[in-house]
Amino acid sequence: MNDPELAAAQAYVRLLQTTRAVLADPQREPIAVPLLAAPMADADEALRAAGLVGNEADFFRLLATVPRAERQDRRAA
Repeated sequence: MNDPELAAAQAYVRLLQTTRAVLADPQREPIAVPLLAAPMADADEALRAAGLVGNEADFFRLLATVPRAERQDRRAA
């Protein structure tokens, strides 16, 4: 995985974490869109930089190549 692809994967993980946090609290639902705007823009830019815009299947295949232990280490960080 090259640097832009790694950045895209990291941005995707941040977006997932933020989405889970926002949607886990029912009181935040009305403000979910503003809270998710920055992580969504970050993920979009990272995907664009990696040449993966519109290539979600390629992106998810790429994510599948990251060893499970490495993914868990990144979650802990």
